[in-house]
Amino acid sequence: MLLNLTSSSVKEFLISGFLGFRDQESRRTLFGVLLTVYLAILLGNILLILIFISDRTLHIPMYILVCGLAVLDIVITTNTVPSMLILFSFEYRVVPFAACFTQTMFWVGLFSTECFLLALMAYDRYMAICNPLHYPNLMSNSHVSKLMAGCWVAGFLSATPSVGLVLSLSFCGNVIYVFCDFATLLSLACGDIQIINYALLSTGMSVLFISLILILLSYLRIIISVVRIASKEGRMKAFYTCGTHMLVISVFFLTAGGVFISDKIPFKSIDTRILGLVVRNVFPALMNPVIYCLRTKQIKKNRYRILMKLCTFIMLCSV
Repeated sequence: MLLNLTSSSVKEFLISGFLGFRDQESRRTLFGVLLTVYLAILLGNILLILIFISDRTLHIPMYILVCGLAVLDIVITTNTVPSMLILFSFEYRVVPFAACFTQTMFWVGLFSTECFLLALMAYDRYMAICNPLHYPNLMSNSHVSKLMAGCWVAGFLSATPSVGLVLSLSFCGNVIYVFCDFATLLSLACGDIQIINYALLSTGMSVLFISLILILLSYLRIIISVVRIASKEGRMKAFYTCGTHMLVISVFFLTAGGVFISDKIPFKSIDTRILGLVVRNVFPALMNPVIYCLRTKQIKKNRYRILMKLCTFIMLCSV
């Protein structure tokens, strides 16, 4: 493995897996576990999308956003998990410079997009509960779809300066673990990059905190409005509707925060960091469809019907 390279010689990166699982049997186990998780993510999120498509009563802003989150979760995991599966089939693999930065750009852009989309979902609940009379006009299906597209544009636009700064750096190393993530690429840069580090941290924290502030403000207004609702049933219904989204937000931000904090802990093993990256990429996408299928009555009502259709289709295809 080439560890000390001049910037001009870094034409490709060497992707390595868990240091403690180098033998073939361990790699097969990791491959099987990750493949099972990835298939579960695809099945769960595709099921949500099929439920949304098949039931016209779900064609409302709230479920358009849920469907958009399911699509985003599929794209996020597909950006990283297939490359991890290839890696766990071998001891290491070589990735061209351009391919590595493309994966990094999508990783940062998709993370930012999910932050903005979760903020939009909170805003949608705020409008539905705090402005019910104006909600149908202010949050129509077409308007929500445009706002959702705006989240994707804003996510990738906010990622562009960060990726551009990293791309301008010189690199003195070429060993990356699991996939091309932002922090590892930064750690391979040559020379004093403290100013760039602060600039990148400020950009990332801006996306995170803007999203969190919008979410917190939306739910603060929701709580104030719900407390004023006279009937107990009305208050419970409002809290139940918001509770599902709050669970999804908690899973996303707590996982991201846990990985960020663990990166700052000195003397931690490389395998611990790798595990954090893997969990960060698959856990929210795995849990989101579970949360919505278990806690949302309309989705719960349709999931068995869709599953039966899928099973029937698979059986017919296998005949």
